[in-house]
Amino acid sequence: MAVMLVLLLSTLLVSIHTPGRASPSCPVSCRCYSLTVECGSTALRDIPKHVPPSTQTIFLQDNVIGQIRRQDLILLRHLHYLYLQNNTISAVEPGSFQNQGQLLELALNGNRIHLVTADMFHGLEHLRILYLAGNDITRLLDYTFRGLQRLQELHLQHNSIDMLADQALAGLTSLALLDLSRNNLHTIGPASLRPLVSLQVLRITDNPWRCDCALHWLRSWIDEAGQRLLSSAERRLVCTEPPRLSHLSLVEVPLNSLVCIPPLVQLEPRRLAVRLGESLRVSCHASGYPRPQVGILKQVVGGAQGRVSLQKTEGERFDPDTGSGMLFLSNVTVAHAGFYECEAWNAGGVARVTFQLAINSSTSSSSSSSSIWASCREPLYTAIAVGISLLALTALLLVAMIYSRHHHREKEADGESILYVNDYSDGPTTFAQLEEYRDERGHEMYVLNRAKPVLPPAPPTAVTTTNLGSGCRMGRFPSRSEQVHMNEAELLLNY
Repeated sequence: MAVMLVLLLSTLLVSIHTPGRASPSCPVSCRCYSLTVECGSTALRDIPKHVPPSTQTIFLQDNVIGQIRRQDLILLRHLHYLYLQNNTISAVEPGSFQNQGQLLELALNGNRIHLVTADMFHGLEHLRILYLAGNDITRLLDYTFRGLQRLQELHLQHNSIDMLADQALAGLTSLALLDLSRNNLHTIGPASLRPLVSLQVLRITDNPWRCDCALHWLRSWIDEAGQRLLSSAERRLVCTEPPRLSHLSLVEVPLNSLVCIPPLVQLEPRRLAVRLGESLRVSCHASGYPRPQVGILKQVVGGAQGRVSLQKTEGERFDPDTGSGMLFLSNVTVAHAGFYECEAWNAGGVARVTFQLAINSSTSSSSSSSSIWASCREPLYTAIAVGISLLALTALLLVAMIYSRHHHREKEADGESILYVNDYSDGPTTFAQLEEYRDERGHEMYVLNRAKPVLPPAPPTAVTTTNLGSGCRMGRFPSRSEQVHMNEAELLLNY
C-alpha cells in the first residue's frame, strides 16, 4: 500500500513539472505553482490563455510576444508582478491594465516600444516599479505617467529619448529613483524635475549634453541641491556641444560660457496668392543656437491661434528640431485664406514672421498666374516706382537750375549798359543806328558795354582815322565826348 502511494505521488509531481504538458489550471508549456505561472523562454507569441485567475506572479520573459491586448489580462485581477522583459512588444493596447489595480511591479524592458502614452498605464494606481529600459522610446510627452501617483522607481535608461516635456513626469509625487542615463538627451528643463518632490536618486549620465544657456540652471543645481541626488560619478555630465566645450564636464564650464543665439526667421515672399483647388508649399527657415524649433500658426479672429501641422518634403518625417519646416496645403479652399505666422524658438528666445495667403477664385489660369506673378513681384514694382520718382525729381531740379541761370543773366543784362549794334559793312556806324535793335531780317549785332572804356589810353602821338575805323570793327564805339575830341584833332591835322 505504501509503495502504491509513493508511485502515485511521483506521478503527480512529474505531471506538474514536465514542460509541454498542461493541466486544466495551467497553460501549455508553462509551470504553475504557489500562485505563480512561469512561461519564460518557451517561444510564446502571445500571452497564454487559461492562466488561473488567482495568479499573483507571471514570468513571460524571453519570448517573442509582439503586443499586449485588452483581453489578455482581463481576468487576472490579483496580479502583483508581471514580467514581460526581452520580448518583441511594440504596441500596448490602451486599457490593457485596467483590471490590474493590485499590480506592484511591471517589467517591459528590452522590447520595441517606441511610444508611451498616458492611457497605456491606466488602472495601475498601486504600481511601485516600472521598467521601460532598453526600448525605442524617443520622446516623453506631457502627462505620460498620469495616474501613477504611487510609483517609486522609473527605469528609462538605454532608450533614444531626445525630448522630455516639461509636464512629462507630472503626478509622480512618490518617485524616489529616476534613471534617464544612456539616452539622447541634449537638454533638460527645470520644470521637468519640479514635480518629483520625493526624488532621492537621479541618473542622467551618458547623454550628449548641449552645454548652452538652457543648462545654466542645471550647472547651478548640481553645485547646490544636486549634491544630495547625484553621486560623484553622476555629477560628471560630459558636454558634446558646442565644439569649444566638447569633452568637458558641465561642472567645469563657467556659467558665462553657457550661451545661446536667439533665432532668426527667413521667409520670402510675405504675400502669396493661389487659385482654388491648387496646392501650396511654404518653406520657413530659422537660424540660431541651439537650432530653433519651427512652427506655423494661423491667426484667427479674436486673438486665438490654431496650430497648423508642419510637413517636410514627400516621404520625409517632419522634425521640429531641424530649424526648418514646410507648410503643405492641398486642395486649397477659401477657408485657408488669411494671415499665417512662422514661429521659431529656442532657449535664447522667440522670433516670428507673418505672411498672408490670398485665394484667387477666378477659374482662368492666366489671371491666376498674373495675380501670383504680381504678388511675387511687388518688391520689384516698388523699386521701379522709386526710380521713376527720382528721375522726375532730377528733371525738376534741372528745369529750376536752367530757369535760375536764365533769370540771372537777364539781371546782368539789365544792370549793365548794353548796346546792340547792327553789323553794317558800308562805312562807320552812325549815332542814329545806335538806337536800332535787331531788324526784321535778323542781322547780327555786336554787344557793346558802355561801362568799359572804348579805346585804350591815348598815346602821345595823334590818333589816325584808320585806327578809329578798326576800333569800331572790333566792336568798340567812342562816346559822344570822345567823338568831339577826335573831330577837333582831325581839323587840326587837316589845317
